[in-house]
Amino acid sequence: MTQRVELATVRDRLAVDGLITEYAAAVDDGDWAAYRRLFTADGRVDYRSAGGIEGDAARVAGWLARALERFPVRQHLIVNRRVRFGVHEQDTGDTAGVRADYLSPMRLAGRDGGHGAPDVVLGGRYAFALLRTDDGWRFSEVVVEEKWRHGVPPADPAPAR
Repeated sequence: MTQRVELATVRDRLAVDGLITEYAAAVDDGDWAAYRRLFTADGRVDYRSAGGIEGDAARVAGWLARALERFPVRQHLIVNRRVRFGVHEQDTGDTAGVRADYLSPMRLAGRDGGHGAPDVVLGGRYAFALLRTDDGWRFSEVVVEEKWRHGVPPADPAPAR
């Protein structure tokens, strides 16, 4: 591998890592406009394994806004990121797949001002599919695989229409 290719790969890895970090921050901060900007125009999200919905990023952002409303304190940790770059339209490096584990502790509204132990902790794995666009790396698909949950289960709001 040449130094130029290695440098490009490092830059792409940093950009992909940054996008995943922005995803976690958008969910934790409830910044649904920022959340939607992380996706391609046809980007899809699947939260069904966690009791949620599947759909385009805008629809899922609306559902998340309602589902997480009762948990104003959230800290979404995404770790153990395994990145693989792929090929799209005969040009290497235009797609990426990431498998990453998550841990998501949350506090219910009105509990100690957010201090103390979390009321709910979720754990599982993400499968991120990314595409290099003119605006940089964006998610084309995010699939959540919830593996465990501890504490009060979140209420399921009505699916977004």
